[in-house]
Amino acid sequence: MKIKIKKLKEGAKLPSYAHPGDVGMDMYAMETATIKPGEHYRFWHGFALEIPEGYGAIVMDKGSISKAGLAHMGGVFDAGYRGEYNTHLVNLSDKPYTFEEGDKIAQLVILPVTIAKLEETDTLSESVRGEDRFGSTGKK
Repeated sequence: MKIKIKKLKEGAKLPSYAHPGDVGMDMYAMETATIKPGEHYRFWHGFALEIPEGYGAIVMDKGSISKAGLAHMGGVFDAGYRGEYNTHLVNLSDKPYTFEEGDKIAQLVILPVTIAKLEETDTLSESVRGEDRFGSTGKK
C-alpha cells in the first residue's frame, strides 16, 4: 500500500520501518525535551499523511519508552485527517526522562478499519461473559 506523506517542517524526520516486516514505523522527536515525573509533553513530527478511506493510523508506545515509565495518550488518526501528526507522552515514572532531537519516541501503525452501523435495540444476545468486568477470567 502506498500512502502519501507531506513534510510540513524543515528538519522533520519522516517515519520509517526499522526492519522488513515490522508492524510499526518509528516516529522521531524534532526537538530535545525533558519530561518530569507526572508531566505531559506533546511532540510534533512535522509531517501529514493522506491515508486511504477504510484505514486509520494509531500511535503506539515503543517498548523501550514504556519500560522507562512513559506512555502515550490518545493517538488515533482518521483517514480524513490532513494535519500534523503528534505524539502526546506522559511520564508515569519517578524520574525525569530526556528525549534528544532525532530519538525514536513512538510507533505509527496503519490498520484497516471497519465502519460500524449501529442499530439501537432494547435487548442484547446472551454471551458466556455477560456483564462480568475486571478479573472476569481470574488470576491464573
